[in-house]
Order: sequence, then C-alpha cells, then structure tokens
Amino acid sequence: MRYHNITKDDMLNGDGLRVVLWVSGCSHCCKDCQNPVTWDPNGGLVFDEEAKQELFAELSKEYISGITLSGGDPLYYGNRTAVGRLIKEIREKFPAKTIWLYTGFVWETIFDLELVKDLDVLVDGEFIVEQKDDQLYWRGSANQRVIDVAATLQQEKIVLHCE
Repeated sequence: MRYHNITKDDMLNGDGLRVVLWVSGCSHCCKDCQNPVTWDPNGGLVFDEEAKQELFAELSKEYISGITLSGGDPLYYGNRTAVGRLIKEIREKFPAKTIWLYTGFVWETIFDLELVKDLDVLVDGEFIVEQKDDQLYWRGSANQRVIDVAATLQQEKIVLHCE
C-alpha cells in the first residue's frame, strides 16, 4: 500500500479530532475531485513500519477521536488487503477509537468485505460535482451517504450516521 499524507488534528473528515491517512490509488477518477494527485496507485510513499508508527503515535493521544482513511480510495482493489490488515490492527490496539473510511464504491457493492465490519462509519459513493453541496457534513456531494456500519449490518438496511 502507498499513501500521500498523514494529517494530524483534522476536524473535517469525521466526528471529533482525527488523524487521516490519505491512501494512494483510485479507479473512480471523479470529475473535479479534490485529491486527483492520489489517484495513481504507484504515487506517494510506501506505507512502511515508520509510517504505521507515526499513525499509531497520533492514535495513542487521548484527545484524538479516531482515524479516517481516505484518498484516493482505501477500497481501490490494490489496497483492500493492506487496508483490511491495518484496520484490524487499529481496532485491536485502539478499541475506543472510531474508524471512518471514505470510498467511491457504494455500500451495496462492498458491504460484504471482511474489513467493513471493523468500521464505525463508511462514507460511500463517488463525488458528483453536479450534486456538490458545501453545507453537507462529512461529504462533498448529496449522493454520498454517511453510514453507521454497526447499525446497518445489524438492521440489514442502511442507517445513516447522525449529523
């Protein structure tokens, strides 16, 4: 897996104060994407042990609510295995921290991926510039959904995360 940046003390990509991992690789290539530099799966830096330790150091801070994985697309086909392992390790090491993930894929096509059950919130759907709305919380266009993963899996219907 490769990544472009680790953002610390972020307040825009989920509840509370968060650390954000910007993963490389995206096949959606949405028009007017805010991060086209992250589309190339070979771009950025190798997510090595040093990068993981930097991420874990941020997550160990009491005031950090959790981690958000964005990009690019963490669920880009070439990222799924490594992202799944990372999410599992974060869930084990930091059980009180929330895990959010942004993807251009929709829930209906990825809900059965093993890694999904370890997420707290999934923001799904491609960015559609014609549906852009700066008043929305945690998403860029009205088609995207902020999904409460546990409630959705339990109720077997999409339950949106409170705004």
